[in-house]
Amino acid sequence: MVSRKDSNQARLKRHIRVRAKVSGTPERPRLAVYRSNANISAQIIDDVNGVTLVSASTLEKVFEGNGSNIEAAKKVGATIAERAAAKGIVEVVFDRGGYLYHGRVSALADGAREGGLKF
Repeated sequence: MVSRKDSNQARLKRHIRVRAKVSGTPERPRLAVYRSNANISAQIIDDVNGVTLVSASTLEKVFEGNGSNIEAAKKVGATIAERAAAKGIVEVVFDRGGYLYHGRVSALADGAREGGLKF
């Protein structure tokens, strides 16, 4: 019998490796991405104080449409950039959460960059 590796377990191991190097400060917080099969969400986090400063997700009531495609990820990126600008956040550190920088994750990053975030 062939045993299949747990892809989410492998992602979590990658995420731990990334988090060992990436940390958010009050001056430059961390933009963390979570991607599920049906939705995508992002948070801007200050790890020093342990506080989420801004968040955006396809689960919010203001979001309309399919939450699991590239257009939705781009909208979430633009939304989080807009909310961050309202709080005075310009620079962030991008935390891809162990996911490949491809597809919805890169679309979210592009949307955030177009919205004015620098990383």
